[in-house]
Amino acid sequence: MKYIIILGDGMADHPIEKLGDRTPLQAANIPNIDKLAKMGRCGLFQSVPFDLPPGSEVANLAVLGYDVHKVYQGRGVLEGASMGVKINDGDLAMRCNLICIEDGKIKNHSAGHIDTKESHILIDFLNDKLSNDLLKFHRGISYRHLFVMKDGNNDLHFTPPHDVPGTPFKDVMIRPTSNNGEDTCNLLNDLILRSQELLKDHPINKKRIANGKDPANSVWFWSSGYKPSMRTLTEKFGISGAVISAVDIIKGLGVYAGMEVIEVMGATGLTDTNYEGKAAAAIEAIKTNDLVYLHVEATDEAGHSGDAELKIKALEYLDARIVKYVMEEASKLDEDISIAILPDHATPCEIRTHTHDAVPFIIYNPNLNADDVLEYTEDACSKGVFGVIEEDEFMRSLLG
Repeated sequence: MKYIIILGDGMADHPIEKLGDRTPLQAANIPNIDKLAKMGRCGLFQSVPFDLPPGSEVANLAVLGYDVHKVYQGRGVLEGASMGVKINDGDLAMRCNLICIEDGKIKNHSAGHIDTKESHILIDFLNDKLSNDLLKFHRGISYRHLFVMKDGNNDLHFTPPHDVPGTPFKDVMIRPTSNNGEDTCNLLNDLILRSQELLKDHPINKKRIANGKDPANSVWFWSSGYKPSMRTLTEKFGISGAVISAVDIIKGLGVYAGMEVIEVMGATGLTDTNYEGKAAAAIEAIKTNDLVYLHVEATDEAGHSGDAELKIKALEYLDARIVKYVMEEASKLDEDISIAILPDHATPCEIRTHTHDAVPFIIYNPNLNADDVLEYTEDACSKGVFGVIEEDEFMRSLLG
């Protein structure tokens, strides 16, 4: 038996009034995913413990069967692994967003989804002005970058920028959680303020404003941690794996999990991603790996934007352009393929951030009888044979 996990990031949601009190999953036309639900066995997965933040860095670790309380170290170190940045013992690595601030408030977490070429120019500029032997910015993709501080203290409280659109930025700056974190906290907050002075008149931002786009006029630090200690999937479960994603955090998780990281041309992390390319790469990868982890970010970004119609479109693209192909091509292979579908966490459109909701999942195993679930929705899956599972139970259920 081999295994393909198709993960629609943040695709679970809450009922939305303008959708007739339906969730996007209930409103979307997703016949292939519904077919898989009828063929498979369903349930809800409490992917994020209530004492940890409901972010992708925690949830995806849980999906892959890791004890998140033991291995979670923030998303920065995972993204650093994907980017090829060496994180040494004692280095404090963290996500560095380029964000848009307007009238003293966080307008969005992505500087209007700034393109990678423009963001690299801005990160290089900040390195020239602010970095030294102890501090360095590392270029990522679009608004997502990395900041590494040698000998930083992690007794800090951060606020993810996608959690607080419309909030005065000074109300949600970094806070120390002990006296030990005060120096690191003060340094990071000072860098945020200095970045605003440096970026406000940068030619890239002047051009963006002239073209009606949001400027990238501040950095924002969050999700810090040290180098994690993780066993590979081979060491944990005796299987090989491959990961397909446009997002550095997922690719970095794959690096630490010992998975093959497969790059797909045109994979963007948005609704315009190369769905067909990802699907084809998954089928090719399953021929030489025991497990393939196919991650799609578009549904999460739609949730953060509060755009229910865009989320429905992303769900329908996932269904028609990935799930349909994977189901058809997997059935042609000589070896039995088990297919699972789930989100890592919920990203409800009406609150535009992640929640701790248990998420709906399907596990289709061609050798097991189906349960009575007839469609893939939050409510329908709650009635599945698995009930509510947690911790490493999803991965162990998938692997049997």
